[in-house]
Amino acid sequence: MNAERTNTGRIKRTLWLLVLAALLLPGIAFAQATRDPAPLQFTDQAEADRFHALTAELRCVKCQNQSLADSNAAIAQDLRHEVLTLMRQDKTDAEVKHYLVARYGEFVLYRPQVDPKTWLLWFGPGLVLLVGGLVVVNIVRKRSAGQSSISHQKNTPDENTPDEDQEW
Repeated sequence: MNAERTNTGRIKRTLWLLVLAALLLPGIAFAQATRDPAPLQFTDQAEADRFHALTAELRCVKCQNQSLADSNAAIAQDLRHEVLTLMRQDKTDAEVKHYLVARYGEFVLYRPQVDPKTWLLWFGPGLVLLVGGLVVVNIVRKRSAGQSSISHQKNTPDENTPDEDQEW
């Protein structure tokens, strides 16, 4: 009876695995890597280096956690073409960034500008670290002061404690 139950459990588990495989395999079979439909052609190595450095500093507006250089999103491909077009119009890196910020907001920059709107972003972590350090120093001082007062109380004779010289 017990062996029969074990075989039934194995059969059910195997059937579930087959159903899961049947559902997942079509998705895997038709999956393919997306490629840029129109690969970028650079005029020289300096242009390619500048392009790669610039797109590494810009964030993909769809992916949000990948640079423009690393993203495979369609909008990232469009933005890469746009960056190259702006570069070929003799725009400086700052002008290209300004154009993208005006269009997509400051979020597109991995390193936002230091201005009053972003002071908390730039200086907040240091401020939190400083406040945390002051709190730790305060706690340590209070504990050490408490420990020294306790040890001081132990060393001073109390009126109720008998002298060690006194015999009973």
